[in-house]
Amino acid sequence: MPEFGLPGLSWVLALALAYLAGSVPFAVIVSRGMGLADPRSYGSGNPGATNVLRSGNKLAALLTLFGDAAKGWGAVALAQLLAPRYGFDSLTIALCGMAAFIGHLFPVFLRFRGGKGVATAAGVLLALNLWLGLGTLATWLLIAAFFRLSSLAAIVAALFAPFWAWLLFGRQPLVLVVAILGVLLIGRHRANLRKLIAGTEPRIGAKRASTAASDSASDSASDLAAASTSTSTSTAASASASASATES
Repeated sequence: MPEFGLPGLSWVLALALAYLAGSVPFAVIVSRGMGLADPRSYGSGNPGATNVLRSGNKLAALLTLFGDAAKGWGAVALAQLLAPRYGFDSLTIALCGMAAFIGHLFPVFLRFRGGKGVATAAGVLLALNLWLGLGTLATWLLIAAFFRLSSLAAIVAALFAPFWAWLLFGRQPLVLVVAILGVLLIGRHRANLRKLIAGTEPRIGAKRASTAASDSASDSASDLAAASTSTSTSTAASASASASATES
Protein backbone atom coordinates (compact mmCIF):
# COMPACT_ATOMS: atom_id res chain seq x y z
CA MET A 1 0.00 0.00 0.00
CA PRO A 2 1.36 3.50 -0.77
CA GLU A 3 2.97 5.38 2.10
CA PHE A 4 0.59 7.61 4.04
CA GLY A 5 1.18 11.31 3.42
CA LEU A 6 -0.28 14.14 1.35
CA PRO A 7 0.55 12.45 -2.00
CA GLY A 8 -0.36 9.08 -0.48
CA LEU A 9 -3.90 10.25 0.22
CA SER A 10 -4.70 9.09 -3.32
CA TRP A 11 -5.43 5.58 -2.03
CA VAL A 12 -7.81 6.98 0.61
CA LEU A 13 -9.64 8.88 -2.12
CA ALA A 14 -9.72 5.73 -4.24
CA LEU A 15 -11.35 3.76 -1.43
CA ALA A 16 -13.89 6.53 -0.83
CA LEU A 17 -14.81 6.70 -4.51
CA ALA A 18 -15.09 2.91 -4.69
CA TYR A 19 -17.44 2.96 -1.69
CA LEU A 20 -19.61 5.65 -3.31
CA ALA A 21 -19.72 3.66 -6.55
CA GLY A 22 -20.81 0.59 -4.61
CA SER A 23 -23.51 2.64 -2.90
CA VAL A 24 -25.29 3.38 -6.19
CA PRO A 25 -28.65 1.52 -5.78
CA PHE A 26 -29.25 0.10 -9.24
CA ALA A 27 -32.29 -1.86 -8.03
CA VAL A 28 -34.04 1.38 -7.03
CA ILE A 29 -32.81 3.37 -10.04
CA VAL A 30 -33.86 0.73 -12.58
CA SER A 31 -37.23 0.17 -10.90
CA ARG A 32 -38.07 3.87 -10.87
CA GLY A 33 -36.84 4.30 -14.42
CA MET A 34 -39.13 1.50 -15.61
CA GLY A 35 -42.13 2.65 -13.58
CA LEU A 36 -41.98 -0.24 -11.11
CA ALA A 37 -42.54 -0.19 -7.35
CA ASP A 38 -39.56 0.44 -5.09
CA PRO A 39 -38.02 -3.04 -4.43
CA ARG A 40 -37.77 -2.13 -0.74
CA SER A 41 -41.56 -2.08 -0.55
CA TYR A 42 -42.26 -5.71 -1.47
CA GLY A 43 -40.90 -9.25 -1.23
CA SER A 44 -37.83 -9.47 0.97
CA GLY A 45 -37.39 -5.69 0.87
CA ASN A 46 -33.86 -6.29 -0.44
CA PRO A 47 -32.67 -3.80 -3.10
CA GLY A 48 -31.18 -6.46 -5.34
CA ALA A 49 -31.80 -8.31 -8.59
CA THR A 50 -33.54 -11.31 -6.98
CA ASN A 51 -36.14 -9.13 -5.31
CA VAL A 52 -36.63 -7.01 -8.44
CA LEU A 53 -37.40 -10.27 -10.26
CA ARG A 54 -40.39 -10.68 -7.92
CA SER A 55 -41.95 -7.70 -9.67
CA GLY A 56 -42.37 -9.96 -12.68
CA ASN A 57 -40.12 -7.78 -14.88
CA LYS A 58 -37.18 -9.93 -16.01
CA LEU A 59 -35.52 -7.09 -17.92
CA ALA A 60 -35.46 -4.90 -14.80
CA ALA A 61 -33.93 -7.76 -12.80
CA LEU A 62 -31.30 -8.36 -15.50
CA LEU A 63 -30.36 -4.67 -15.65
CA THR A 64 -30.09 -4.59 -11.86
CA LEU A 65 -27.88 -7.69 -11.86
CA PHE A 66 -25.63 -6.18 -14.52
CA GLY A 67 -25.41 -2.83 -12.71
CA ASP A 68 -24.60 -4.39 -9.34
CA ALA A 69 -21.89 -6.60 -10.85
CA ALA A 70 -20.50 -3.76 -12.97
CA LYS A 71 -19.90 -1.44 -10.02
CA GLY A 72 -17.84 -4.13 -8.27
CA TRP A 73 -15.91 -4.90 -11.45
CA GLY A 74 -15.48 -1.22 -12.30
CA ALA A 75 -14.04 -0.27 -8.90
CA VAL A 76 -11.29 -2.89 -9.25
CA ALA A 77 -10.68 -2.27 -12.96
CA LEU A 78 -10.29 1.48 -12.43
CA ALA A 79 -7.88 0.92 -9.53
CA GLN A 80 -5.85 -1.42 -11.73
CA LEU A 81 -5.81 1.19 -14.49
CA LEU A 82 -4.58 3.92 -12.13
CA ALA A 83 -2.13 1.67 -10.28
CA PRO A 84 1.01 2.64 -12.26
CA ARG A 85 0.32 6.36 -11.84
CA TYR A 86 -0.53 6.38 -8.15
CA GLY A 87 1.50 3.40 -6.96
CA PHE A 88 -1.42 1.14 -5.97
CA ASP A 89 -0.31 -2.37 -5.07
CA SER A 90 -2.43 -5.52 -5.28
CA LEU A 91 -3.72 -5.04 -1.73
CA THR A 92 -4.94 -1.51 -2.43
CA ILE A 93 -6.67 -2.71 -5.58
CA ALA A 94 -8.37 -5.54 -3.66
CA LEU A 95 -9.43 -3.10 -0.94
CA CYS A 96 -11.06 -0.91 -3.58
CA GLY A 97 -13.14 -3.94 -4.56
CA MET A 98 -14.06 -4.51 -0.93
CA ALA A 99 -14.99 -0.84 -0.53
CA ALA A 100 -17.41 -1.15 -3.45
CA PHE A 101 -18.83 -4.33 -1.93
CA ILE A 102 -19.32 -2.63 1.46
CA GLY A 103 -20.94 0.27 -0.35
CA HIS A 104 -23.53 -2.13 -1.73
CA LEU A 105 -24.16 -3.66 1.69
CA PHE A 106 -24.34 -0.32 3.50
CA PRO A 107 -25.10 2.35 0.87
CA VAL A 108 -24.98 5.95 2.01
CA PHE A 109 -27.73 6.77 -0.51
CA LEU A 110 -30.18 4.31 1.12
CA ARG A 111 -29.44 5.14 4.77
CA PHE A 112 -26.96 2.24 4.94
CA ARG A 113 -29.62 -0.42 4.22
CA GLY A 114 -28.44 -2.27 1.15
CA GLY A 115 -28.53 -5.64 -0.55
CA LYS A 116 -26.79 -8.94 0.06
CA GLY A 117 -23.94 -8.29 -2.35
CA VAL A 118 -23.77 -11.50 -4.38
CA ALA A 119 -23.64 -9.80 -7.80
CA THR A 120 -21.25 -7.09 -6.61
CA ALA A 121 -18.94 -9.68 -5.06
CA ALA A 122 -18.95 -11.64 -8.32
CA GLY A 123 -17.94 -8.49 -10.21
CA VAL A 124 -15.11 -7.82 -7.77
CA LEU A 125 -13.74 -11.37 -8.01
CA LEU A 126 -13.95 -11.43 -11.81
CA ALA A 127 -11.99 -8.18 -11.99
CA LEU A 128 -9.34 -9.32 -9.49
CA ASN A 129 -8.73 -12.49 -11.44
CA LEU A 130 -10.83 -14.09 -14.17
CA TRP A 131 -10.18 -17.64 -12.93
CA LEU A 132 -11.00 -16.66 -9.35
CA GLY A 133 -14.33 -15.23 -10.49
CA LEU A 134 -15.15 -18.15 -12.77
CA GLY A 135 -14.25 -20.70 -10.09
CA THR A 136 -16.54 -19.01 -7.58
CA LEU A 137 -19.36 -18.73 -10.12
CA ALA A 138 -18.94 -22.41 -11.02
CA THR A 139 -19.26 -23.30 -7.33
CA TRP A 140 -22.50 -21.30 -7.11
CA LEU A 141 -23.92 -22.92 -10.25
CA LEU A 142 -23.02 -26.44 -9.08
CA ILE A 143 -24.72 -26.05 -5.69
CA ALA A 144 -27.73 -24.26 -7.19
CA ALA A 145 -28.18 -27.00 -9.80
CA PHE A 146 -28.06 -29.84 -7.26
CA PHE A 147 -29.97 -28.34 -4.35
CA ARG A 148 -32.10 -25.64 -6.04
CA LEU A 149 -31.31 -23.27 -3.17
CA SER A 150 -29.91 -19.91 -4.22
CA SER A 151 -28.93 -18.83 -0.70
CA LEU A 152 -27.09 -22.10 -0.03
CA ALA A 153 -25.23 -21.71 -3.31
CA ALA A 154 -24.17 -18.17 -2.36
CA ILE A 155 -22.97 -19.27 1.09
CA VAL A 156 -20.96 -22.23 -0.24
CA ALA A 157 -19.46 -20.07 -3.00
CA ALA A 158 -18.43 -17.49 -0.37
CA LEU A 159 -16.76 -20.26 1.65
CA PHE A 160 -14.85 -21.58 -1.36
CA ALA A 161 -13.77 -18.19 -2.77
CA PRO A 162 -10.80 -17.84 -0.34
CA PHE A 163 -9.75 -21.40 -1.20
CA TRP A 164 -9.67 -20.59 -4.94
CA ALA A 165 -7.78 -17.37 -4.14
CA TRP A 166 -5.22 -19.31 -2.09
CA LEU A 167 -4.69 -21.78 -4.94
CA LEU A 168 -4.11 -18.91 -7.36
CA PHE A 169 -2.10 -16.48 -5.23
CA GLY A 170 -0.67 -18.46 -2.33
CA ARG A 171 -0.07 -16.62 0.94
CA GLN A 172 -0.81 -13.09 -0.19
CA PRO A 173 -2.85 -10.35 1.53
CA LEU A 174 -5.32 -10.58 -1.34
CA VAL A 175 -6.49 -13.94 -0.01
CA LEU A 176 -7.35 -12.36 3.34
CA VAL A 177 -9.38 -9.65 1.58
CA VAL A 178 -11.33 -12.30 -0.31
CA ALA A 179 -11.92 -14.20 2.94
CA ILE A 180 -13.28 -11.07 4.66
CA LEU A 181 -15.51 -10.43 1.67
CA GLY A 182 -16.85 -13.98 2.00
CA VAL A 183 -17.50 -13.58 5.73
CA LEU A 184 -19.44 -10.35 5.11
CA LEU A 185 -21.51 -12.01 2.39
CA ILE A 186 -22.37 -14.95 4.63
CA GLY A 187 -23.28 -12.52 7.38
CA ARG A 188 -25.82 -10.89 5.07
CA HIS A 189 -27.46 -14.31 4.66
CA ARG A 190 -28.13 -14.87 8.38
CA ALA A 191 -31.90 -15.03 7.89
CA ASN A 192 -31.44 -17.49 5.02
CA LEU A 193 -29.19 -19.65 7.21
CA ARG A 194 -31.92 -19.89 9.83
CA LYS A 195 -34.43 -20.91 7.17
CA LEU A 196 -32.02 -23.48 5.75
CA ILE A 197 -31.56 -25.03 9.18
CA ALA A 198 -35.32 -25.03 9.75
CA GLY A 199 -35.94 -26.46 6.29
CA THR A 200 -38.19 -23.55 5.28
CA GLU A 201 -35.94 -21.85 2.72
CA PRO A 202 -37.79 -21.81 -0.64
CA ARG A 203 -36.09 -23.59 -3.51
CA ILE A 204 -35.44 -21.99 -6.88
CA GLY A 205 -38.72 -21.99 -8.81
CA ALA A 206 -40.75 -23.11 -5.77
CA LYS A 207 -42.39 -19.73 -5.29
CA ARG A 208 -43.66 -19.65 -8.83
CA ALA A 209 -44.97 -23.22 -8.63
CA SER A 210 -46.62 -22.49 -5.29
CA THR A 211 -48.29 -19.41 -6.72
CA ALA A 212 -49.55 -21.37 -9.70
CA ALA A 213 -50.95 -24.08 -7.44
CA SER A 214 -52.62 -21.45 -5.28
CA ASP A 215 -54.19 -19.83 -8.32
CA SER A 216 -55.38 -23.22 -9.55
CA ALA A 217 -56.91 -24.04 -6.17
CA SER A 218 -58.58 -20.63 -6.11
CA ASP A 219 -60.03 -21.18 -9.57
CA SER A 220 -61.29 -24.63 -8.54
CA ALA A 221 -62.93 -23.20 -5.44
CA SER A 222 -64.59 -20.50 -7.53
CA ASP A 223 -65.86 -23.08 -10.01
CA LEU A 224 -67.18 -25.22 -7.15
CA ALA A 225 -68.92 -22.25 -5.58
CA ALA A 226 -70.47 -21.30 -8.90
CA ALA A 227 -71.65 -24.86 -9.47
CA SER A 228 -73.11 -25.00 -5.97
CA THR A 229 -74.93 -21.71 -6.51
CA SER A 230 -76.25 -22.92 -9.83
CA THR A 231 -77.49 -26.18 -8.27
CA SER A 232 -79.19 -24.32 -5.44
CA THR A 233 -80.87 -21.99 -7.89
CA SER A 234 -82.08 -24.92 -10.00
CA THR A 235 -83.41 -26.72 -6.91
CA ALA A 236 -85.27 -23.62 -5.77
CA ALA A 237 -86.72 -23.13 -9.20
CA SER A 238 -87.88 -26.75 -9.32
CA ALA A 239 -89.46 -26.47 -5.87
CA SER A 240 -91.28 -23.30 -6.90
CA ALA A 241 -92.56 -24.91 -10.06
CA SER A 242 -93.75 -27.96 -8.10
CA ALA A 243 -95.56 -25.75 -5.61
CA SER A 244 -97.28 -23.87 -8.39
CA ALA A 245 -98.39 -27.12 -10.02
CA THR A 246 -99.82 -28.35 -6.68
CA GLU A 247 -101.80 -25.14 -6.16
CA SER A 248 -103.18 -25.45 -9.66
